[in-house]
Amino acid sequence: MATSHVLLVIFSAVIVVVPLVFGEEFIVGDEKGWTTKFDYAAWAKGKEFRFSSIRMGAHTVLRVDGTGFQTCVAPVGTDALTTGNDVITLATPGRKWYICGVGQHCETGNQKLVITVLPQLISPVAAPPPPQTGAPVSSPNSAVGIKASKYQIFMVALPTFLTMLLLV
Repeated sequence: MATSHVLLVIFSAVIVVVPLVFGEEFIVGDEKGWTTKFDYAAWAKGKEFRFSSIRMGAHTVLRVDGTGFQTCVAPVGTDALTTGNDVITLATPGRKWYICGVGQHCETGNQKLVITVLPQLISPVAAPPPPQTGAPVSSPNSAVGIKASKYQIFMVALPTFLTMLLLV
């Protein structure tokens, strides 16, 4: 009886934690990090920011709007990230702007980042191609176009794995 309660707690925790674990984490600037005189537009180009996070390195990081990004000025009361190892969760789609709040790093060192966070992918079911003329028409298969995310695969495999542990 106690074992089933423990498994229920573990399963509940996994359901909450796994989406966070499978979200990708980007280290801003890669090995260069969050520094001056780096082309963050080139760094961000081609990256797909979906439910993920970005890790910012040394220097103060300020989240601003488009105007603050262009002028390198954060609104009064903007919370500064100052640990040098800050992680920003990208949970909502849209444009995100970040600047460095140290000295003139934003203005003269181009230490600023703009990214577009894309909506989470929902695997659409692909429509079957139209039948060719004269080709026999078959009934549609419900498995056409189904894609599974890592999270879905993990959630299907987890009960099997837990059952195997209980049987051992």
